[in-house]
Amino acid sequence: MTDFKTRLKELKKANNLSYQDLATLLGISVRAVQHYASGDRFPDFHGLIKLADHFDVSLDYLVGRSDENHSSNPSKYKE
Repeated sequence: MTDFKTRLKELKKANNLSYQDLATLLGISVRAVQHYASGDRFPDFHGLIKLADHFDVSLDYLVGRSDENHSSNPSKYKE
C-alpha cells in the first residue's frame, strides 16, 4: 500500500494543484505542506479531513490504509 506522502503527491499532481494551493486550503504555510510531502511531518486530524473532503477520498485511502479511492462521506450522497 501507498504511504501518506506518496498519496498526497499523487492527488496533488492529479488535481493540478501547487503546494501553495494546498497550503491555502489547509490554512498553513507552504513549507508545512512540503514537510507533509517529504514525510517529515503529518497534518493533524482536521487537516486530514479537509484533504479527504477536498479530494473526495476516504481517510483510509488518503493515509494509505486502502487502495479504494472512493469517499464514504454519506453527506455527498444525500438527495
